[in-house]
Formats: sequence, structure tokens, C-alpha cells
Amino acid sequence: MHEPQRIIRLKTVQARTGLSRSTIYRKMAEGTFPGQLRISTNGAGWHEAEINRWVADPVSWRPKVETFR
Repeated sequence: MHEPQRIIRLKTVQARTGLSRSTIYRKMAEGTFPGQLRISTNGAGWHEAEINRWVADPVSWRPKVETFR
């Protein structure tokens, strides 16, 4: 059974990755870090599973390509 997808906020992402806010946003722009999700008008977060996947292997991390059938 799948665990529910958790959304984590910037402070948690910084704590888990050891990256600064500016580095996270720079890496997102480069495509080498998971993108954000808009969770409210003024709030955003990241899928916890994607951050965990990045932490496990930051050098070869690439966004998952979703296929539709």
C-alpha cells in the first residue's frame, strides 16, 4: 500500500539538503533540483519523496518523466 504523498516546506527542504534558499532556487532553475508545488496563494512546497530521491543521489538526479497511457 502506498504512503500518502507529503508536502514539505522550504525550511524542511533546507534542513534535509543542507542547501541555502538561493542555491535551491538556482538549482531548480537549472533543472537539477525538484520543482515546487503551489499549495496556496502565498505558499509552496515540495513532494517529500522527490526531495528524498534528490538527497539519495544529487549528482544524477533528474526529474521523472511521466508517461500517459
